[in-house]
Amino acid sequence: VPREVDGRIRLDWESLSQRVHPAASRVKLLAEQTPAHFIGFDALATGDRSLLGEPFRVRREALVDAVAHQVRCHVTRTTVDPELGAQWLQTFEGAGLDGVIAKRLDGPYLPGKREMVKIKHERTADCVVAGYRVHKSADDAIGSLLLGLYQDDGTLASVGVIGAFPMPTRRKLFDELQPLVTSFEQHPWNWAAQVAADPDAARRYGGGSRWNAGKDLSFVPLRPERVVEVRYDHMEGRRFRHTAQFNRWRPDRDPHSCTYEQLEQPVAFHLHDIVPGLS
Repeated sequence: VPREVDGRIRLDWESLSQRVHPAASRVKLLAEQTPAHFIGFDALATGDRSLLGEPFRVRREALVDAVAHQVRCHVTRTTVDPELGAQWLQTFEGAGLDGVIAKRLDGPYLPGKREMVKIKHERTADCVVAGYRVHKSADDAIGSLLLGLYQDDGTLASVGVIGAFPMPTRRKLFDELQPLVTSFEQHPWNWAAQVAADPDAARRYGGGSRWNAGKDLSFVPLRPERVVEVRYDHMEGRRFRHTAQFNRWRPDRDPHSCTYEQLEQPVAFHLHDIVPGLS
C-alpha cells in the first residue's frame, strides 16, 4: 500500500496489515479506501505448468509476462551489479523497504530451503528499559523487555521490545529488575492502566498493532533508570519494525540522553523510482 509521507510516496506496512481481515465486508471496504498493489519477485507456476525446477532467470521472465498490462501489478527491480545492489540497500530504505534479496540466477526454487539471502541493515540504539512482561510459562522469568526513547517534548515513547533470552538469563533479569518495579501512577506510561480497561487504546499509545490484537499486553512498569544497547534493522514510523536484539547494558548512559536523534535517518527516496507506475 503506497502512502505519501512528507511529499514522497513510500510503502505503508501498517495500512497493508489492516487489509488482512477475516470479515469480507471489511476487506471490501479497505480495498476501496486503501487499494493495494501486487509487487512480484518470483513465479512458481504459470497455469498448470510448474516452474519450481526452472532457474530464476526463467521464472523471472515468466513473472514479467504474467503481470504485463495488469492493473496495479508490478515486478521488483533486479541487477547483477553488486555495487548497484549495495546502493539500493542504502537508498531504498527511504521508500519503506528494509533490505535486498540475493538469488542465484541459475538456481531452482527449493521449497522449505533457504536458497535466497536477505541482506538487511544492522544498527544499534541505546534505549530505556521501561518495563517487562512476565514469561508465559514461568512467573519468575522475563518474557520481554519494553523499550523506550525520549521525544523532543520529554515524553518517553514506546519503540519496541527485546524478547530473545535463554531461560537462565530470563530468571536472572527478573530478580535484577525487582528493585526497579514501580506503580503506573509514577510511570511515564501511566496510560497503561487505560489500556488494561480499553484494549483499543494500546494502538493509540504505540503499544498495539493489528497482529497482537486480543493478546495480553499488560506489563510490569519499571523506573526508567536502566539503559540497554540493542540491535535493530528498520524503523516503521516511530517504532522498530521487528523485535530488537540485546547487545549490552549501558550503565554509563543517562536514560534521558536516549532520544530519537541517535537513530540513523534513511535517505529520502521516492517509491516511484523503484516501482514505476505505482500510485
